[in-house]
Amino acid sequence: MISFINNNSNAFLLAFTKYGINTPLRIAHFLGQTAEETGGFKIFSENLNYRPAVLLEKFNTKSIRITPAEAYKYGKTNTQKANPEMIANIIYGGSWGKANLGNIARGDGWKYRGRGILQLTGRKAYAEYSKFSGRDLVNNPDLASDPEISIDIAGWFWTVLKKVNLSADKNDIKAVTKSVNGGNINIDKRIAYTKEAANLNISIDSLKKKTIQPTNESFARNSNRWNFVRHNGILYFAKNA
Repeated sequence: MISFINNNSNAFLLAFTKYGINTPLRIAHFLGQTAEETGGFKIFSENLNYRPAVLLEKFNTKSIRITPAEAYKYGKTNTQKANPEMIANIIYGGSWGKANLGNIARGDGWKYRGRGILQLTGRKAYAEYSKFSGRDLVNNPDLASDPEISIDIAGWFWTVLKKVNLSADKNDIKAVTKSVNGGNINIDKRIAYTKEAANLNISIDSLKKKTIQPTNESFARNSNRWNFVRHNGILYFAKNA
């Protein structure tokens, strides 16, 4: 985590200042969520390399977006590679994709798949950010995978689109996660990453000085200065005495 932040400290400083992600608490939640969405700031484009069972678990529940036949035809098995493009067009297309993501043309599911540190997904979201920023992501969707641009996109999503700072200010990680991901997917990993981010003590001032500490990731990961506690059914994190 720390190496990605250091390498993109200016982009983070600009985004945090621009979008009011300007307290250590807001920054910790932002970094925790974006780290989980990218596998520790390593994956910036959704690969959809799923096995059939995973496809059915994720996309054949409340709204049936992929059938068993499609999952086994295009999912990864011991005898075949996954077909990510077909999977994206199925799960992000059709009537569900049109209603929820604004995907209206054939191939929009793949073209506007999740990209960036908060996995911007769907034609509608790409178009809304394009209108806001002046960057043409509709015709150049791969721009959303660029780390610097994706940091600005994430700030826009966080503050303008979802107003996540309101939940971050309350230390309510479940509410933050719901705003970011629509549920509580991988909540344990999000808790761990948010704790790690909090232990880095990143602030607007530290980014200005570019003296973010510690530089040793294992120290940050193993530090116990911050821990999550539960009160009235809500998870909060607080600094130890």
